Parts: sequence; structure tokens; C-alpha cells
Amino acid sequence: MTDVGSADAEAARAVSKDWNVAEIETIVIEALRTIYDPEIPVNIYDLGLIYRIDASLAGFVEIDMTLTAPGCPVAGEMVSWVHKAVDSLEPVSEVKVNLVFDPPWDQSKMSEESRLDLGLM
Repeated sequence: MTDVGSADAEAARAVSKDWNVAEIETIVIEALRTIYDPEIPVNIYDLGLIYRIDASLAGFVEIDMTLTAPGCPVAGEMVSWVHKAVDSLEPVSEVKVNLVFDPPWDQSKMSEESRLDLGLM
């Protein structure tokens, strides 16, 4: 017997259009740009905290991200924010977020626009 609640949830997550990998990665980036580092007024994508986004047509998205410092007090929360933002996207069926520290983050990983906004250029 199929659980009606889980069948409804699965139907709600069904993809309503055909997506390609580039489109999935683009909407993932848009979602990541809504998440801001609590100490620096820049979104985590333009801050350079996202090292890799790997999406599949099946809706699996794997993200490698880092922090501005290994001792960041909101490390666990930031990973959770990323997971929640990406998992809510229509074409995404599963998300894995890896917290990595190699290579270490530095200001050179920031977008040029972000460096300009913060007066670093």
C-alpha cells in the first residue's frame, strides 16, 4: 500500500519542465546569492565561498563550500542555509553540501564587484 502523504509529496516535487544541467546550476547560483555571510555584507556565492556546484539531470546537486575562517561561529548554520535554499528548488531532488577548507578561502576568491563594493580594490 502506498502512503498517500508521501505520494503527494513526491508529486509536488515532480519536475514540471525538462531542465538541463546548466539551467539547474544557474538557479542554484541564484538561490545561493540570497544567502549572506553574517559578518560580511556579501552573498556567499560572490564572496567566493562556493567552490563547486555539480548538478545532474536526475536533480542531485552536490556543493563544495568553505568559510572565511575555519572557526566561523555559524559554520553549521551556513551549511544548513545552503542545503535548505537549494533543496527547495523545483528541479532539485537531493542536495549534498560538503564543507571543505582546501584551498583556504582568501579575498582573491571574491568577485570583482564584491571587492569593489567593500572597498578592497
